[in-house]
This record gives sequence, structure tokens and C-alpha cells, in this order.
Amino acid sequence: MPSLKAIRRRLTTVKSTQQITRAMKLVAAAKLRRSQERLLAMRPYAYRIQDIIASLAAREDESAHPLLARRDPKRVLLLVLTSDRGLCGAFNSSINKATDRWIRENEAALDALGLAVVGKKGRDYFARRKVNVRRLYMDVLTNVSLERCARIGEEVTAEYVDNQLDAVYMVYNEFKSAIQQRVKVEQLLPVPVEKLETEDSHEEPIFEPTRAAVLDSILPLHINVQVYRAVLESVASEMGARMTAMDSATNNAKELLARLTLQYNRARQASITKELMEIVSGAEALKG
Repeated sequence: MPSLKAIRRRLTTVKSTQQITRAMKLVAAAKLRRSQERLLAMRPYAYRIQDIIASLAAREDESAHPLLARRDPKRVLLLVLTSDRGLCGAFNSSINKATDRWIRENEAALDALGLAVVGKKGRDYFARRKVNVRRLYMDVLTNVSLERCARIGEEVTAEYVDNQLDAVYMVYNEFKSAIQQRVKVEQLLPVPVEKLETEDSHEEPIFEPTRAAVLDSILPLHINVQVYRAVLESVASEMGARMTAMDSATNNAKELLARLTLQYNRARQASITKELMEIVSGAEALKG
């Protein structure tokens, strides 16, 4: 059995850890609330712009704009969204594993595959693997903004327009709730277009100033907005995963403290009993 001193030392360590995990849970909960508000404000705009593009593209062919052009996907870029920090459960490992799985399933049909990684955890993971990491974005998560995310969108868009890429996919955690996130592999380029079933094909819209000008304006904006939405989804998912992980760690520390306290009391009782027995035995020896 461990000594009383060793048990006391471990009790102190577990109490300190519990204070840290409780504080991290509270911080993550506050950040989750802010991240969730930003995400919920952004989602309607992001989804509505998809509907607008679907409505416009329903009357156009793929040659109407370079971002609508579909090519045989031989040169592919994966935009992988991870976090800068750990202690958030399976948040990062699920993204990294999903990326590995996608690569294994599709690399045989590809001529070239590259990664654009957001977050330090993704950078560290893929640095140890034989994967072509073409770009690293380490400053996006420090202060998430449309401007920083637009830089990612503009760079991948430029490569696609220059025929350096045939397809771009995003791998990220979609936020469902504080305890549920879902890994998604979502096509970013070419712009996925689904014709709206409710669209009245007899109504021809009027484009101002021109049809080409509208597409030139809205399609690049759509790419930037979808990258921004995915980053917000990822940040909210990270905070939810961290809050849940720290809550579990705090509860585990509480249970461990209860077991250690019981162990300490038993050891202390055994020590006192041993001392009493030694005293009694000494007294009996003196009488003899």
C-alpha cells in the first residue's frame, strides 16, 4: 500500500488538475456560446447563396463560368480544418483519420493530391506522414474573420481557374451540438450545383448589368463564404468537444478524489491501529 505521504501528494495533484479542467470547461463554454452565435448568424446567408447559385446555374451550362467547369478529377486539393490546441477529445483525430481514409480510397485514381492544412494539430499530424502538404494556414484560427478565410478561397480559386487543380474538397467537423460533431468531406470546387425542382423554367430572370458580371461576382463570393462557414463550424465544434472533454475530465477527477480519500483514510486508520498495537505490546512487555 502507498505511504500516507504519497497518497497526500497524489490528492494534491488531482485537486490541482480538477481546478484546471473545471476552468478550461468554463472558458470553452463561454467561447462556444460566442462561436455558436456567429455560426448561426452565418449559416442562413451561406445556405441562401447556394440556392441563388443553383437558381442561376439552372439556366446555364458549365462553360458559363470557369468555377462551374467540371473536369476529370485527377489533381485534387483537400482543405483540412483542424485546431491549434489539443484537449478536445477526438476532434482532431477524427478529422485526421477521415482525411487518411479519403486518401487511401481515392489516391489510386489520382495523378496528384495535395493538402492545405488549417491548424497546428493538422500540421503536426501530416508532417509525420508521406503526404504532400502544399499550404499551411496557421494564422486563421487566432482571429477568425471573413478576410482571412477569403485569402484561402482566393488562392484555391486561382489555382482552379489556372487549371492547376481539377477539384477541391473541404474536410471539417460540422457543428451539431456541444456533444455532437460530424466529420464532413464537402466539395468546394467545382461549385456544386443542384437544379432546384421548384424553379419555374418559364420565368427568365433579368441580369443587371449582365449575366457574366453576376456570375463573376457571386461565384468567388460563394467560395469565400463557404470556407468561412466551414471554419466557423470547425471552431464551434472544437469548443463543444473541449467543453465535453473537460467536463468528463472534471468528473473523472472527482471520482478519483473520492477513491484516493477512502484509500488515505484506510491507510491512516491502519497506521493508527499499528501504533496503538505497538504501544499496547510495549506496555504488556513492561508488565512481564
